[in-house]
Amino acid sequence: MIGPSSQDSQDLHDAALAAERHRYEMLQGGLDLIDQGLTVFDEDLRMVAWNEPFLRLLDFPHEMAFVGADFESFIRYNAERGEYGPGDVEAQIAERVGAARRFRSHITERVRPNGRILLVRGEPLPHKGFVALYTDITDQRQIDELLRRQSTELEDRVQRRTAQLEKANAENARIAAALRRSEERLRLINDTVPILIGYVDKDEVYQYANKGYSDWFGHPEGAVTGRAVVDVIGPVVYEQAKETVRVALSGQQVTYEYQMVRQGRQVFARSTLVPEINAEGETLGFFVFSHDITEQKRMQTALIQAQKMEAIGQLTGGLAHDFNNLLTVIIGNLAALQDHRPQDAEVNEFVEPALASARRGVQLIRRLLTFSRQQPLEPQATNIADLIRDLSRLVRRSLPESITVIAEPGEGPRYALVDPGQLESALLNFALNARDAMPEGGCLRIVASTVGLQGDEAAAFEVAPGDYVLIEVIDNGSGMDEETLTRVFEPFFTTKRFGLGSGLGLSMTLSFARQSGGGIVIRSRVGEGTAVRMVLPLAAPEDEATGEFDETPATHGGELVLLVEDEPSVRRVVRQQLIDLGHPVIEAENGAQALSMIDQIDDIAVVVSDIVMPGGINGRQLAALVRQRRPATRIVLMSGYADEAETPEPDAPPLIAKPFVRQDLARVLQRVLAEPT
Repeated sequence: MIGPSSQDSQDLHDAALAAERHRYEMLQGGLDLIDQGLTVFDEDLRMVAWNEPFLRLLDFPHEMAFVGADFESFIRYNAERGEYGPGDVEAQIAERVGAARRFRSHITERVRPNGRILLVRGEPLPHKGFVALYTDITDQRQIDELLRRQSTELEDRVQRRTAQLEKANAENARIAAALRRSEERLRLINDTVPILIGYVDKDEVYQYANKGYSDWFGHPEGAVTGRAVVDVIGPVVYEQAKETVRVALSGQQVTYEYQMVRQGRQVFARSTLVPEINAEGETLGFFVFSHDITEQKRMQTALIQAQKMEAIGQLTGGLAHDFNNLLTVIIGNLAALQDHRPQDAEVNEFVEPALASARRGVQLIRRLLTFSRQQPLEPQATNIADLIRDLSRLVRRSLPESITVIAEPGEGPRYALVDPGQLESALLNFALNARDAMPEGGCLRIVASTVGLQGDEAAAFEVAPGDYVLIEVIDNGSGMDEETLTRVFEPFFTTKRFGLGSGLGLSMTLSFARQSGGGIVIRSRVGEGTAVRMVLPLAAPEDEATGEFDETPATHGGELVLLVEDEPSVRRVVRQQLIDLGHPVIEAENGAQALSMIDQIDDIAVVVSDIVMPGGINGRQLAALVRQRRPATRIVLMSGYADEAETPEPDAPPLIAKPFVRQDLARVLQRVLAEPT
């Protein structure tokens, strides 16, 4: 038998060495592509590995970095150039070297003399020694440019390292051992770095993936290598990534984002694919660098939602003033007509429905303002069982006969602290949505019960643990798919045909529920129906009032009133109300004109003024000036803006919100005229 020749042994040895060299080059090249500086020091604080970003971020000369370089040499270099500020250089060096020898995890931020901010993170290695990461957090947007630059540097580094290794045949044994140790250390580093790193060859097969990458896609460590991309990331993600993979394999660096379901929840990631190109210009594969951007996406979504809500609030607030002025004129004139013709049945037949519609307009404005959080709610202890019984009768009249309405208010009263009018509107909205989901008929159930919410149940409604009234509106209609269900509370989102829905109903009811201390959860399946579940804080019943309110309070009468209002039609209505209450009235259309009258007419006893007026003097400013010049004059303010209804100071004049009727005005005047001078 003829054994292997010495030449054969040498060839095998060279092949093994070349394989070791190639693995080292791949790992070193991948390390240099990271946009963070990195160093590894052994237990004697001697440099084992480093990368180019480390030298660049800290402005170290390249000749300082070599295998075996002393940790203290870098600290001394920094101290001597004033990196650590004024002080004793030797003391600064001793302090930092001593801290390094303790091999403890640490994260610190440093502001360099050039103004760049570095995040330094150190982690001990299993056999002492440590790995340190240096991240420039001053300008994260330079990541793409850094990766492109590192791709070019990678090719140069591979060529230089190959040339060096070819000249070092005499040290093959030592180099092979060093490469094996470097491979182990670099793998440990790559598995520790909070970045998903992988390498895919030109056949779309993984040749490397760090532990974070394997974990992200739910595979055991080491189970990714050798598998096709589509098998690892799945068909859903691959469909989003396949075009960018093609671009990367054509030799172009590309960044993209994708989404997937991971551990039962939707997550997002951003990946950068950096092609590996050989000297002949052939693309061998590409590196993958990914990181989780789910939190960033959630913050972006929250910001967009907040901007939508702000736009709605601004739109609603501006319209509310104009609508309240219009409704003041409409309700005032209709009420005056009714008062002057109380026995005329023919007139009242037309006035009553007109007044009812105008008052519904007031409620609509209040609902819109509540939704935009510009209208305070008027919560009170409300018997939910009675409310559902009354509401079910209205719902039965509103829905077609093909829909059966079943009310289950439960036995005995149960109270919730809530605005009853807003709650009725919310439940009616749910019922009308259910009607639209059952065009061929079906069953609608409105159920009330008392529940105690804890832990995950409370979190689902986004409320604090405690006792609540649960109201469920359940239908067996068409249901909703997952995509629709995730968007039902978005302002302006609707599945109805154009012109048949504003997309604000559910948004408004959710806003109302949260303002009331409760929450809403919707469950639905296509073809099975929808269940809307609302919880409201449980409350104790309020004591019933013992007296009846006088609908037509007596007024003093005879006191001269200065009415200040820029809108002529509103001014005419309020003037007539004041005259009907027995007050002589003089008028001004702005603050400047009113001040002139105050100075000239001593008999003015009361000033009734709008708040928002042209001319440079608003109602509150006018009130302050009147108090300075005529302290005995009473003041009443009017406003169509809900946010003006909150008294800014304890001694501020009383405010009456538009629209109002004569009785409302009479009560306010009676109160201010009864106050001591």
